Amino acid sequence: MSGRLIVFKVGSSTLVDETGELDLGFVASMCSQIAELRRRGDRVVLVSSGAAAVGRSLLGFDARPSDIPTLQACAAAGQAKLIERYAEVLADDGLSCAQVLLTRGDVVDRTGYLNARNTFERLLELGVVPIVNENDTVSVREFSFGDNDMLGAIVASLIDADLYVILSDIDGLYTANPDSDPSASLIERVERVDARIAQMAGGTGSSYGTGGMATKVRAGRAMIAAGIPMAICRGRAPRALVDAADGRGRHTLFEGDGTGGHEQARKLWIGLAGLSRGSVTVDAGAARALELEGASLLPVGVTAVEGEFGEGDTVSVLAPDGHLVGRGITRYSSEDLWRVHGLRLDVIARFLPDRADCPVVHRDEMLVF
Repeated sequence: MSGRLIVFKVGSSTLVDETGELDLGFVASMCSQIAELRRRGDRVVLVSSGAAAVGRSLLGFDARPSDIPTLQACAAAGQAKLIERYAEVLADDGLSCAQVLLTRGDVVDRTGYLNARNTFERLLELGVVPIVNENDTVSVREFSFGDNDMLGAIVASLIDADLYVILSDIDGLYTANPDSDPSASLIERVERVDARIAQMAGGTGSSYGTGGMATKVRAGRAMIAAGIPMAICRGRAPRALVDAADGRGRHTLFEGDGTGGHEQARKLWIGLAGLSRGSVTVDAGAARALELEGASLLPVGVTAVEGEFGEGDTVSVLAPDGHLVGRGITRYSSEDLWRVHGLRLDVIARFLPDRADCPVVHRDEMLVF
């Protein structure tokens, strides 16, 4: 099982101890396992949260600041300490690391996406361990990934990883919250994220993190679409990284049934990195056609339009129950789609002749989850 490319993501709640300080013992253990994986031929990328949490302690804040400038100041101070610690510990095992800070703006543009991919490939060729975080210091809401679970999923798809592992503070996805429901059981495998699976995900469990199980399930859905297995495991379990890489230990594995395969790189770029400018809700028939038949989205299947977007923008496609069917590039503005939604193409052609054969979103420009 050697020679694979593995992306690990570690969250703030796993990196810091109960006092809010960076847990140096855990960092040392994690880096030691990365070195072990490297010695056997695996290539490793680490997506690390924790900069804001470390900076918050460093700058003397007892609670998470509520204003953006202070949060970004914490991230700036904490990122320096965090990467310094990683560099020191990895050096003890003869490894070098590189800091890679990204915003959505860096990868939503196709040129930026390819540049980032080339940088990762070259670092890995040189034997360097890339350590990735969102560039919180300059990121604004429009260009924020929102959470590092999805950032890790984007990085995994960007470099065509063989496995994506989220090191969490819980063993994986449970049928219910195990802290409050003693009957809750661990789900060992998820082949498709439907409404039932999505409803099992809880909220944020730590004052240090920004994501909860819901963000991990969204990342799992993205990885199933990308054809990349994703595991959620308890990061502080002994030898968690090595065991997850080898498929051992308690975890939840998100992996399709093998019939779908990898989506095209362009679809992944649209669905994962593209910033959604609005949403369209479709009826049950359209949702089935998109999910099961590989169809394009036609105006007749649209029941509602939310947000303001233009032709060529990325939009989210929602099922009647609100779950995300996919994301794609719309060929209508929100204004035009309001005028024609629910209508057949032959009817639309009577007053918009140039749209006689125009779907809302063509299947070749849509990632269906």
